[in-house]
Amino acid sequence: MFDYNDGVEMRTELDPATLVARLVEFDLSRSSSELVELIAGLERLKNAAAALQARASIQLRRLREGEAAEEGRTVRTVARSVAAEVALARRESPHKGAQLLGLAAVLASEMPFTEAAFAAGEISEWRATLVARETACLSREDRVALDAELSCRLPALSNRQLVAEARRVAYTLDPHSVVARIAHAESDRRVTIRPAPDCMAHLSALLPVAQAVAVHAALIGAADGARATGDIRTRGQIMADTLVQRVTGQASADAVGVEVQLVITDEALLKDSNTPARLVGYGPIPARLARRLAAAAGSHERLWLRRLYSPPGEGRLVAMESTRRLFPSGLKRLIAIRDDVCRTPWCGAPIRHTDHVVPVRAGGRTTVDNGQGLCERCNQVKEAPGWQSKPGGDGEVAIRTPTGHEYVSRPAELPHRPPPQCLPSPLYVDLRFAA
Repeated sequence: MFDYNDGVEMRTELDPATLVARLVEFDLSRSSSELVELIAGLERLKNAAAALQARASIQLRRLREGEAAEEGRTVRTVARSVAAEVALARRESPHKGAQLLGLAAVLASEMPFTEAAFAAGEISEWRATLVARETACLSREDRVALDAELSCRLPALSNRQLVAEARRVAYTLDPHSVVARIAHAESDRRVTIRPAPDCMAHLSALLPVAQAVAVHAALIGAADGARATGDIRTRGQIMADTLVQRVTGQASADAVGVEVQLVITDEALLKDSNTPARLVGYGPIPARLARRLAAAAGSHERLWLRRLYSPPGEGRLVAMESTRRLFPSGLKRLIAIRDDVCRTPWCGAPIRHTDHVVPVRAGGRTTVDNGQGLCERCNQVKEAPGWQSKPGGDGEVAIRTPTGHEYVSRPAELPHRPPPQCLPSPLYVDLRFAA
């Protein structure tokens, strides 16, 4: 059998660093049966650790709320700040940190049986999230009742079964709230994009079910019609191309008519260098694909070149400075290209604000080194009491949380190839494709 202690001295206070070190050095010279037991035991340990993280997050919020009450600040501001601290500590985005803190609060106040199963390692953090998500529309009393009804079956249900059971019981307890939730969900319809492997991207639309089915049926009809007339593309290819054409109004799917920013070295653009380029908002792409995009834009007379220089052999842009309080458009564009996404570690959200690292009221200057691209949430959090930021070299930003923990944010690496010392600085080209 797997011994959870395995020689680790049990202490009255948990020492995660020691436990991690022992796990790294764990001896795997065991039988197949023991290895299976080890995997199962570690899964329970992992779940129990996540449950302890949730309880610790709630305790942190309570401490912050007590401090805020003495200073006259609102609870909402405290929750946002604590969520950001939790996100940094767990190396997650601020949005994910808010979700985790919300889950911890719900488990602690309204779902004791789910919390107990979570703490015992019998269910994962994701399973606990599913129960909380599917019961969000219920009153506190009904949520407690559902929690009790599902308690004995939680460890045995799959994710799909758990969602189905939670929905069934929720509808039985309060059908009106479930119907109202469906109606409210329609107001949350949206379209999002996220990177995919091999220079592809996922374009997702969250739609009311009738609209989603209608869109899909229309694309299938267009694909079947094209195939019937001899189109050699696959059905999936035709559906994807038709979607692009109908949304953008283009005659063909590859005639991109909106602005796409591509950062590439001069040698990769004009010669045959294989130094990867960077598509702003997506990430690195092969030099050959970048040249193909540039050629396509040039053939349609939709190509502009913006020269951005960097020091020799370094993947960073030169500084720009302004005496204005607000960042001028050129400097904002430079910062956006440099940072690519929100500068808060592990956030990854699109940039919405160009902000001073050191505020102007504290003597901060409007320069590229004192500028950073942030999402709206992170820009609000940095104004909460106890948060501090300071710029470092090469675009680095040091972030200090109210507890004194520090995190270093570094800008996205730009395409570069270290040249011989005798060569001039590489040239970066911002390709803008626009109608």
